[in-house]
Amino acid sequence: MRRHAISLTEIASYTNLLQATYKAARSKRHRPDVAAFLADLDHQLAHLSTAILQDQVPHNAYRSFYIRDPKKRLIHAPCFADRVLHHAILNQTESIFERLLLPGCYACRPGKGVHRAVTQVQRNLQRFDWYVKVDIAGYFPSVDHASLLKLLARHFKGQPFLYLLTRIIHGYQAQPGKGLPIGSLTSQHFANLYLSGADRYLIEQSAVRAQVRYMDDIIWWCHDKIAARDTLKQLTDYLHQHRQLLIKPNPVINRSRQGVSYCGYRILPGAIRLSPRKKRRYHTLRTTYEQQWQQGILDDLALQQALNSVYAMTQHADSRAWRQNHLQKYPDFVSDSIG
Repeated sequence: MRRHAISLTEIASYTNLLQATYKAARSKRHRPDVAAFLADLDHQLAHLSTAILQDQVPHNAYRSFYIRDPKKRLIHAPCFADRVLHHAILNQTESIFERLLLPGCYACRPGKGVHRAVTQVQRNLQRFDWYVKVDIAGYFPSVDHASLLKLLARHFKGQPFLYLLTRIIHGYQAQPGKGLPIGSLTSQHFANLYLSGADRYLIEQSAVRAQVRYMDDIIWWCHDKIAARDTLKQLTDYLHQHRQLLIKPNPVINRSRQGVSYCGYRILPGAIRLSPRKKRRYHTLRTTYEQQWQQGILDDLALQQALNSVYAMTQHADSRAWRQNHLQKYPDFVSDSIG
């Protein structure tokens, strides 16, 4: 297996750090820490370059907060200098990470994403009779540092670079020796790679006809229920033995014609529906924005932009009839007010 040499000099180059800075600052220039970094850009990049070459980064300073997406998640966002560092690393390594993943992996990848995953799941529901759907219990907090570093060392070489990755990984621990921070760019790629072996393990099973993974949400197809149960046990054993991971105690085994809930949609062989969660979010956001317009918090243009974003949530589902029914049930009082 070929190992890729990554040089700290390439990561620390001015051109690479400048490109990384603008990626990290995208949509965040209004934040005080980002604005301060950009205001003193040349000095900041020179300082960061020296710190990379002298093994003085990352800072491992995280800003912690909760989001609901839709379930409550604790996010650990790195300081801006570390965000630039992470982008600088990915500028040199993202294409390598991409080549290490199978086509069935859809999260955090160029040209992939939720909607491509949903489309592929529907195609597989149309082709194969049975599916198994699982997700990992506490995935990000459970990633084992030693196993991850061993995996990275199989694909990358250069002790200074591997030592940099070690410092990044050890800089956060949900429990001793385990955990990746949700909210870090490198974590997304590390987490994708950590389960790539499970993708390959599944595809190598003769009973598995197809497979899709969106981060730690895994679904695969078999021709009968017995094969579905057997492959579930095999994957459970593999994850426990090779990745120190546990599958949540509610795996789903079902006929494809019954459909599946995946990535926020209810997917059927002949239709893609909004999940109850997305319907509630649509209603909440639409109501909130219209009330803010009525209170003068939003002007007409801001309201239109906000409602466009709400509508965009429904575009990839067969949702027209539901939206029409929702509008009848909850009339658009904005139009009524204008009229």
